Amino acid sequence: MIWLTWRQFRIQAWTALAALAALAVALMITGPELTRLYRSSGLAGCRTDCESLASGFLNQVINGTTGPLYWLGIAVMFVTPAIIGVFWGAPLVARELETGTHRLVWSQSVPRGRWLAVKLLCGGLVSMAAVGLFSLAVTWWADPIDSAYLNRMFPEIFAARGIVPIGYAAFAFVVGVTVGMLLRRTVPAMAVTLVVVAAAQLAMPFLVRGHLIQPVEFTTPFQTTAVKSLQIHDDGTITVTGRVSQPGAWVVSNRTVTPSGVTFTGPVNTEACSPTAFSQAGCMAWLDTLNLRQEAAYQPANRFWALQWYEATVLLALALALAGFSSWWIRRRLA
Repeated sequence: MIWLTWRQFRIQAWTALAALAALAVALMITGPELTRLYRSSGLAGCRTDCESLASGFLNQVINGTTGPLYWLGIAVMFVTPAIIGVFWGAPLVARELETGTHRLVWSQSVPRGRWLAVKLLCGGLVSMAAVGLFSLAVTWWADPIDSAYLNRMFPEIFAARGIVPIGYAAFAFVVGVTVGMLLRRTVPAMAVTLVVVAAAQLAMPFLVRGHLIQPVEFTTPFQTTAVKSLQIHDDGTITVTGRVSQPGAWVVSNRTVTPSGVTFTGPVNTEACSPTAFSQAGCMAWLDTLNLRQEAAYQPANRFWALQWYEATVLLALALALAGFSSWWIRRRLA
């Protein structure tokens, strides 16, 4: 059974190895030069006021030949789990059910549960290993740039680093197998799998990740000397937010409230903050008279690996739950 599964799965496995080898070559060629630039920039030993050093290093890197490779690495880590679910997971069972070849295996004294378990185990392990190696290579190579950007906690970077991509790979693969088993049609299963995996990648940072560990919350008087953004709208309302001075942190929520605790939206003082005759000094002076407060919550940068483990565990638990459901379905419901 293992040999048969490998025969059915070997093309995908060799494709993953070839892609990994190509990526590894590109990273090995450019990695040493990237590390040298980082060390020569002085960032490695910098502890305070490092913005100018980081800016100089990033200008060298991002505007050079390694810039496109950096963004490509992020894109690859986001797209690969979806590819695994669509092209590895969905057809693995759906194609056999669609063509009827599963009956031949079941008639050879191979229990349905074992048939599915071998497919899930072999395909899942190859998927996790391939994405794990991808992530290891990309995380190592991009570490100097991430250290300069201080952006590892940001949603667009977090899921492309560390061990979280392994969890997404396992989840996407099992989703594909489960959907394929339920629909019994390869092409529809591939389409539904893509939608489910993409929805999970969007829902996790916005609905789940920020609550895996209780965020650090604070309330402080609003400082007009540290305004992050200010927008005056046509309907006479105003939106203003303050900066959160936590380098590398992921800001989960950030709002400006009135003394009564209501989100501040104006109305705007047209004499001080008129859209047609805006005066920054006058507008800031007017805001100072309102006794506003800043309420914010954030995940500090030192929680990166803790959140990585929590999120990977959630994804693996979902994958195991789907595998258990698939096992029940194939033994009890699939004719």
